[in-house]
Amino acid sequence: MQTAGVFLAACILFSGAHDTADRIPVRTLDELPRHAYPVAGTVSELIRSDESFRRFASAFRRDLEADLQAYKIEDASTLRQMYINLLTLDIMERRHASVRARVEMIRDLEDKEAKRLTTGLTALAVVRAREETGEDGGERFLAAFADHLRDQLADLPWDVIRTRIVSRKGHLEIMTRNLLLGIVQAQFDPVASAKGEISSELAGQVVNIGYALKHALPLKQPMLEVYGEFIDWRGGAGRDIWTDRALTLSADAGLSEVLVAVWDSGVDMSLFEGRRFVNAAESFDGRDDDGNGFVDDVHGIAYDYQGRRDPSLLRPIGDAAPRVYRALDRVKGSLDLRASVDSPEAAELKSYLDGLDPTAVKGFIEDMSLCAQHVHGTHVADIAARGNPYARILGARITFDHHVLPELFTAEMARRHADAYRETVAYFREHGVRVANMSWGWGLREIESILEANGRGEDPRDRAREAMGILEILEGGLQGAIAGAPEILFVAAAGNEDNDPEFDAFVPASLDLPNLLVVGAVDRVGRATSFTSTGRTVRVYANGFEVVGRVPGGRELKLSGTSMAAPNVSNLAAKLLVLDPDLTPREVVGLIEAGADDVGAYRLIHPRRTAKLLRR
Repeated sequence: MQTAGVFLAACILFSGAHDTADRIPVRTLDELPRHAYPVAGTVSELIRSDESFRRFASAFRRDLEADLQAYKIEDASTLRQMYINLLTLDIMERRHASVRARVEMIRDLEDKEAKRLTTGLTALAVVRAREETGEDGGERFLAAFADHLRDQLADLPWDVIRTRIVSRKGHLEIMTRNLLLGIVQAQFDPVASAKGEISSELAGQVVNIGYALKHALPLKQPMLEVYGEFIDWRGGAGRDIWTDRALTLSADAGLSEVLVAVWDSGVDMSLFEGRRFVNAAESFDGRDDDGNGFVDDVHGIAYDYQGRRDPSLLRPIGDAAPRVYRALDRVKGSLDLRASVDSPEAAELKSYLDGLDPTAVKGFIEDMSLCAQHVHGTHVADIAARGNPYARILGARITFDHHVLPELFTAEMARRHADAYRETVAYFREHGVRVANMSWGWGLREIESILEANGRGEDPRDRAREAMGILEILEGGLQGAIAGAPEILFVAAAGNEDNDPEFDAFVPASLDLPNLLVVGAVDRVGRATSFTSTGRTVRVYANGFEVVGRVPGGRELKLSGTSMAAPNVSNLAAKLLVLDPDLTPREVVGLIEAGADDVGAYRLIHPRRTAKLLRR
């Protein structure tokens, strides 16, 4: 039951919020207002100055509260993020009654059980420790904070929250003051210096980094200790539901082959010898032997960031190779930390971050990003082909920028990419692809951020219009290409933004086509991951948490994301087509959905049951 103080705060927070008569409805991200915040000097200087940061945060709060009063926002994830930003401000400004009310508001908007149960635990522990000790730091405060955090966790079902707590501990392990300051220097300072302002999107990140530096970092050690206690005490990760659901095809069954396209960041085809697409009319000689416009397309085709054809199916990394493979160890270290696994890689990463100078953060992030893009497509391909000796992999490389400040993406480039989408799907059709996995996407926020990083637009609204124009070009090319290939089933990742792809205009996950199946991610026990996007277009969910797959060179890694969930569904679709090559994409989708389990709002695939439906 709410106390009188919390009830009063809730009344204040909700004042006018449900008076919908005069509020403007917002049904898509593009309809939300954009704001800009002047920055005198650099963001680094702003964060170091308590007074400048206070004024900046106050302006950010005024716009958030005004937008909530003026607009009827119909997307829960957008409302949730706005309230989370306000909660951060409430904690910093010691508005304790508001903190309590805000936590309840956020929980009411959360449909993922683990996130709902763990939302606000830290905020409430801070408030209770402040009230109990009358302090905001020091040994007494930290001890009280740890006790209150421990008490809250003790009341929660461990089997539901375990994955989230383990992930939180991992994130804390790599959070350092120098890493945060380096992010500000590398990402925010150049934007502010170029325009003298930053957008509301970046402003929210600045506020959260300011909070982390001033409030979260001092809590890091007690949080690690409490989380570690519960992980050691409660242990087990729960029963893996996917082992019993797995479907493996026998190599001696004499079944038909199926061609699966992995439309991704590039595939190391040397790992799939005997199981890869081969264009017999082409050879690796630097020429277009078959006259189809592609050079050396022996195992597939590729396009660079500019949207131009490129002969390298695996993304070239050139002189960055030594750094990329060193970054691969650090990627593993990061994953181990997030899984609460002690390993040499985890220890090395913590040691490296502890001594990392802020000026070196930009290079560290870019090497990690380039590494992620280098391994992504191969990992996806390995998942798509697992347990299916009849699957043949065709690679189709698409390229994204890995820099902290990405290269400008223009309407002209978008038109080339739209043409590339049409050419890629035409290539699929020509060679008989039946399933195409797409663990990637473009979003309006992403394009706006690229434009902002390059100083585009007279103001945020002008930049948003340009971004929407670019996205519409990409969407038109991709939608037309998919719709024009009704014999191919396209499987797309929903995205890792914990949003609704339709509201946020995330392509292709926002598209609604009969031969497109959008996939969200659950964990090993079948619960929705904290990161997975959800919504009307997300039809099924598959394992997307710590999924094993090979990366270039053959090393195995456990990676997480809807990028890993989607190829699990492509894997099932390909196996159904091996068992019955006459199935249409509509029939494959129908079988996958009919065989799935309805777990709350999520439909979890069940490969073994789906295959039994086909045999019937």
